Amino acid sequence: MSGTLNKVMLIGHLGDEVKMHYFEGGGCIGRFPLATNETYTNKQTNERVTNTEWHNIVVRNKAAEIFEKYVNKGDKVYIEGRIKTRKWQDESGNDRYSTEIQCTDFTFLTTKNESGNAMPNQQGGQTNSKVPKQEPITPKPEVDLPEDDLPF
Repeated sequence: MSGTLNKVMLIGHLGDEVKMHYFEGGGCIGRFPLATNETYTNKQTNERVTNTEWHNIVVRNKAAEIFEKYVNKGDKVYIEGRIKTRKWQDESGNDRYSTEIQCTDFTFLTTKNESGNAMPNQQGGQTNSKVPKQEPITPKPEVDLPEDDLPF
């Protein structure tokens, strides 16, 4: 394989409100921490252990505005993106590094009833094509076919 891949998929909860920064040209950037949890049972103590990993998420322009408007601290989201490491120097001249997830796609997983922020509905005239609507999943009924009627 000659190509490379830099892809991240996360499902987690916002650790804080989205912090926005606006630029002179009209663009903007939003940053927020996302918490993901790993839970397992310690075999020696039979105790349930939960480890939380924190991810720095970066969203840009329209996506940042959508996040700022519709999600709150604690809301559950699905994030797709790529890993990006930035380097800078602190006040002492030491090199510092920060690893971020540059968000390229997302889905809000917290429902309107669970969140304190209600998303606008169709009657309000505001819709957003970037935010997919959550449709309930209904199981399809099973069909009993005799073994000799298989289509292949």
